[in-house]
Amino acid sequence: MELNYAKSAATGEEMYYGKHSSGLGVYIIPKKDYSKTYALFGTRYGSVDSKFVVPGENELTEVPDGIAHYLEHKMFDQPDGSNVFDRFSKYGGNANAFTSFNMTAYLFSATANVEENLETLMDYVQSPYFTEESVQKEQGIIGQEIRMYDDNGNWKLFFNLLNCLYKEHPVKKEIAGTVESISHITADYLYKCYNTFYNLSNMSIVVVGNVDPAKIAEVIENGIKKNEPFEEEIKKVYPEEPKEIAESYSEQSMSVASPLFMIGFKDTDTGYGGERLLKKSIEINILLKMLFGKSSELYKDLYEKGLINNTFSFEYTMQPSYAYSSIDGESRDPKAVYDAVIAEIEKTREKGLSRETFERMKRVVWGNYIRSLNDVEDYACTFMQMLFMDIDYFNFIDAYNSVTFEDLQKRFNEHFVKERSALSVVNPS
Repeated sequence: MELNYAKSAATGEEMYYGKHSSGLGVYIIPKKDYSKTYALFGTRYGSVDSKFVVPGENELTEVPDGIAHYLEHKMFDQPDGSNVFDRFSKYGGNANAFTSFNMTAYLFSATANVEENLETLMDYVQSPYFTEESVQKEQGIIGQEIRMYDDNGNWKLFFNLLNCLYKEHPVKKEIAGTVESISHITADYLYKCYNTFYNLSNMSIVVVGNVDPAKIAEVIENGIKKNEPFEEEIKKVYPEEPKEIAESYSEQSMSVASPLFMIGFKDTDTGYGGERLLKKSIEINILLKMLFGKSSELYKDLYEKGLINNTFSFEYTMQPSYAYSSIDGESRDPKAVYDAVIAEIEKTREKGLSRETFERMKRVVWGNYIRSLNDVEDYACTFMQMLFMDIDYFNFIDAYNSVTFEDLQKRFNEHFVKERSALSVVNPS
């Protein structure tokens, strides 16, 4: 496998990258003088991908909700009955995995024996072993996990908001599924999903740390077990999502210490990835900092009135098929916070955005990007998440430089619309 080399003129970061004949994407980012190395072996497959057409087939396949997360759990079962975590421990590696709405990743961090840990990672992720007996046994374990999340106030707050914002899109469904949905998962379903989404042409490996790129590439080359890439992309099928929200308000009582709130703004400018999506995310992140950051008038006013505390935060979540902004925290009066947020947006619409604040917050966004490159875990995870949206995170500077004040004004008017906003509240029971 031949590796290409790139060096960022803006940051000095280096990257070796290439595509194996199997279709596997390989990205190696050496960090000299760093003690820890972080590696991810991921697939473009998450909880929202329950309807799809396999390359070479014509029929739509529909599988139970929660199967991507279920599959992640079952990948740790080995045909010889061995324990994958014991193998990592032997080489001093700390292994884990996660499933999100749009990706599944298997990972490890290590300060030594990186090549041996990488061999282990590649081996077990390419060695599926499912039996009906083991699948049924897992239902009880994952069912327990689902019930645990049902008792988590912040988790319910989040999904209640998504159910307000979205009428049809499966992002509104919980990642692990329901106790009912996972009861329909079989070994055949798992193999179907594995053989589709774990085809190496749908996967990538990202390694960030103090490594020798040539040695890492050799380990990856030798660790590939199958070389039959799909000739076409997997067709993922999502329902058509209207621009309107489903509900403007959700309230639930749970065992929490104080009222929790989450305000959301549904983004209807979707359907694309790449640099265009990255540019939009930079614009909205700048806007969020301008409107709701700790230096904003709104934040200071809400804090002085005792309506928010240091749990107050905000973020923009994006994918090609959906996106939204969220603002969350604790408050004795969540509705007053929501009203203040909407009033601030309307006031800003009337008086206009500050060019000076824009320039300052734009520099903050660049500083956050630079800071993320110093944390191998954050760097690797964000790099892969962006990669699966066809975004070149390594060349973040290109999208960043293209953002103008005029772009920001247009984005503000399009994104922060009261009619596409919702408030989710969880009160103490």
